[in-house]
Amino acid sequence: MSDTIAASTGDTTQPPAGNERRISGVSIRLEGVTKRYSGQGKPAVDAVDLDIPAGQMVMFVGPSGCGKTTLLKMLNRLVEPTSGKIFLGDEDVTGQDPDQLRRRIGYVIQAGGLFPHMTVATNIGLVPGMLKWDKQRISDRVDELLELVGLDPEVYRDRYPRELSGGQQQRVGVARALAADPPVLLMDEPFGAVDPITRQRLQDELIRIQEELGKTIVFVTHDFDEAVKLGDRIVVFDVGARVVQYDTPEAILADPAEEYVADFVGAGATLKQLTLTRVSDVELIHPQVTRAGADAAEVVRQATAAGEKYVVVTDRRGRPISWPSVAELSRVATVPDTVDEKLPVVGLRSTLNDALDTMLAASQGGVVVTGRGGVAGVMVVETVMAAIQRTREEVQG
Repeated sequence: MSDTIAASTGDTTQPPAGNERRISGVSIRLEGVTKRYSGQGKPAVDAVDLDIPAGQMVMFVGPSGCGKTTLLKMLNRLVEPTSGKIFLGDEDVTGQDPDQLRRRIGYVIQAGGLFPHMTVATNIGLVPGMLKWDKQRISDRVDELLELVGLDPEVYRDRYPRELSGGQQQRVGVARALAADPPVLLMDEPFGAVDPITRQRLQDELIRIQEELGKTIVFVTHDFDEAVKLGDRIVVFDVGARVVQYDTPEAILADPAEEYVADFVGAGATLKQLTLTRVSDVELIHPQVTRAGADAAEVVRQATAAGEKYVVVTDRRGRPISWPSVAELSRVATVPDTVDEKLPVVGLRSTLNDALDTMLAASQGGVVVTGRGGVAGVMVVETVMAAIQRTREEVQG
């Protein structure tokens, strides 16, 4: 069981100073980490040296078979290194008991890796249970984490994995990995098995969670666009986990270290530059916002006075659930609590390409933008196109 679950026992949180981002992760340092398999002439991972700063999300990318997943699994000793040293912070964990180590490192795989015979709450509470937390503390932590990943505890706590969509299972997998507040989170292609729209939403959710928690995250992906969107830094590997380039997404796109990196990035590098522009970089429209259950006539009056034709409706936690017109609200007594499953929503850290894709998928000319405090604003298609044009002109000089 401990091979598939991991978490932390200690509080490594560094309180933020002023406007500095909160960091609760620790640095990772690899010194000459090597993995050899018997019968193979060349090592799967060959003497890798790597420094990962605390609180950053570092993306491992490279072709299939290059050793990136093997290297990831050596960080929590699911794969034992043949030689070399691994440090969490200043602590050499190479010889530490693997089960104890895994309780300090969160681990997320495709489809969440949930145990099908256990409820959502039981899945999330496994590691705290191993750490002898009392039942009330575990229950409180389960509810807290479900809220964090955007799932209503009252709705999802007692469900089984088979009753969840792929995206919901993945959210529960992230919650389980965070259950005992680990400083490090390992993610092995966690979003590879879901549809593109769900994948985008999960990426946005991970960005939001990371902004709030500041963990140290190592994330394996085959998708370079995903690496550009999520990563503070990207490691481009060749065979044997040779580090070809380790830098920020901006630096890799602007100046590939070798032809190999340029080939891996692909011919669309200029267009990929556009994915570096975030929704938070452009000016948003501030919409009329109301809670479900409010007096519809009063909402209509306020919206009309403000010159608004649409109103964003939120649930009791401030999350957007629908975006009806003033005309629709004028026909009801109270604002409905109906959830629009196709509501176009993106986060502040979403890219402009994400926003445009969401608009097109929903056949609407705008998206609702969410931030840490709830609804941050609305973006319309004209704003996206103008920003993309400006970015294209900057890229082309």
